[in-house]
Amino acid sequence: MIAPFLLLTILLALGCGQSGGAPTRAAPIPTPTPAPTGPSWTSGVYASASQFKDRCQTVRTGVDFEGNPFIDRPGSTVEENFWLRSWTQETYLWNTEVIDRDPRSFNNPIAYFDVLRTTATTPSGKDKDDFHFSQPTDEFLRERNSAPTSGYGARLIALSTTVPRDFRVAFTEANSPASTVIAGQANFMRGTKILEVDGVDLVNANTNAQIDILNDGLFPASAGEQHNFLVQDAGSALTRTVMMISADITPKPVNRTSVIATPTGDVGYILFNTFSPFASEKAIADAITAMKTSGVTDLVLDLRYNGGGLLAVAAQLGYMVAGDVRTSGKIYEQLQFNAAAGNRNPVTGAVNDPFPFIDTGLGFSLPDGAPLSSLNLSRVFILTTGGTCSASESVMNALRGIDVEVILIGNRTCGKPFGFYPQDNCGETYYTIQFRGVNDKGFGDYADGFIAGNSNAAFGVRAPGCAVSDDFDHALGDQNEALLAAALQYRQTGACPTPPPASPKISTASVAKAGAPALAIGKPVGDIYETNRDMTMPN
Repeated sequence: MIAPFLLLTILLALGCGQSGGAPTRAAPIPTPTPAPTGPSWTSGVYASASQFKDRCQTVRTGVDFEGNPFIDRPGSTVEENFWLRSWTQETYLWNTEVIDRDPRSFNNPIAYFDVLRTTATTPSGKDKDDFHFSQPTDEFLRERNSAPTSGYGARLIALSTTVPRDFRVAFTEANSPASTVIAGQANFMRGTKILEVDGVDLVNANTNAQIDILNDGLFPASAGEQHNFLVQDAGSALTRTVMMISADITPKPVNRTSVIATPTGDVGYILFNTFSPFASEKAIADAITAMKTSGVTDLVLDLRYNGGGLLAVAAQLGYMVAGDVRTSGKIYEQLQFNAAAGNRNPVTGAVNDPFPFIDTGLGFSLPDGAPLSSLNLSRVFILTTGGTCSASESVMNALRGIDVEVILIGNRTCGKPFGFYPQDNCGETYYTIQFRGVNDKGFGDYADGFIAGNSNAAFGVRAPGCAVSDDFDHALGDQNEALLAAALQYRQTGACPTPPPASPKISTASVAKAGAPALAIGKPVGDIYETNRDMTMPN
C-alpha cells in the first residue's frame, strides 16, 4: 500500500488532476550564480596588504633586470586591486582623504590606483598630490640603473604642447648624435626650436596620424632609426634640415662644470641634472672634489632641470656644500608619515629616525664608507625653474634648516616636499606619496614651491635672490646666460636684474609619447625621477 503523502507527491509530479493535454512539467530550478571568488569588500575594513602582495593575474618567471628572481604567485586582478587598496591605507600620507571604493568594480589595477589619492588642493589651488603615478617595473629598473635608452642625447623643453606648439632643446649630451658637429654646426644646440619632424609640421599638426609621426621621430623606439628635422636656432631667422640617427644614450648626471674667475674669488658652476641613476653619487662627488681642488669661494649649483631622485645622494650633496661643522649634530630631513604610523616607518617597519647629512659614499657608485669632500660654504647660489623638484628642493630646504644661505635665481620650484618608496607588484611599480620631509628646524611646508625674494608671485616660500626667466639664447654655463649672469651680479652687488621678467610657462610633460594632439603629455620630462624623490638605498 502506498502511503498517502507519497501518492500525493507522485500525482503532483505527473500533473494529475489537470484537465486535458499532456502532463505539465515542474519549472526548472534556476542555477545559482556562483559566488565571487577571492576577497570581499567591506567599506572601511582593510586586510593586511601582505595578504595580497605578489598575487598576480599574470605571473612573471625568471629574473628581473637586476637579476633578482620574480616572486609572483598565481592570483587575480581582484587581488592586485585589494593589495593596492590595503597598501594605500597603510602607507599613503593622506590615507584618510582617500575614498574607499570597491576593488571589484575596477578591472584594471592601474585605473584603480589612479583614484587612490587625495583630491585636496594647496593654497594656490593646485592638486596637493600632483605626483601620483605608476610605470612598468622593467622601465623603472632600467632608469634606476642608468641603462641606455634610445634617443639623440637632447633634452627637450615644451613651452607649449598645444597648437601653436613650441619645443626647444634645453641641452645636449656630450658625444651624442645631438651634439655631433656637421660642417662646423652642431646638430642641436640649446634653444634650437623643432619645426618639423619627418615632414610633419610640429607647430600646427592637428591629426592623430600626424602626432604619431611626430612622436615616432622625437622619441625613437630603438637605436639606428633615421629621422629628419627642420629646425631654427636661437637668434636666427634661418631654418636648417638635420638628419639624426638615434643611439643608445646614457645621460650624464653632471652635464658640465666650470670655474669662473672674478675679482672677488673664483666661483664654481655645476650643471647637475638628476639625483636618480646610481652614477649620480660619483658624478656629483667628483665635481665637488674638483671645485675644492680649484679653491672656489662660492658655488652656483644649476638645478633648473633637476627634478629629483635619490634622497640619499641629495643628503650627500648637502654635506658636500656645507661641510662638517655646519652639519654636525643636524638632521638633513625628518620624514613624517600618516598619523597611524606613530614613530614607525609604515613602509619598512623601522623606527622613524631622522635622515642625516651623509659624509661618505654609500655604495651606489662610490665605495661604501669612502669620505666625501666638502666646500664648507656658508651660502650657495641655486638656479631654478619649475623643473627643480623634490630631492632638489630638499637640498634647498635642508641647507636653510642649518642656516646656510640659499640664494635662489630663476623661477618658482615645483613644490614637492613629499616622497615615496617605489613598490613593484606584478610587473607595475607604483609611486604613492608616503611622507613629507621637514628640515632641522621642522619646516617642510613648501607645496607651492620656493620663489625668489623679488618675485611678484602670490604663493610660495620666499628665499633671497632674483626672479629670472630661463634663457634659451645662451648655452648653459655661459656667463651671459640670464640665470648665471644674475647669480654673478647678485654675488657682486646684491642687486637683481630689474624689473623681474615674466616667467614663461614650461610644460613638465614634454618628452613622453602621446596619442593625442596635445603632443607629449605622458609622464614627466626625462625619466621618472624628474618630479620625484626616491628612498631607495643600495642592496
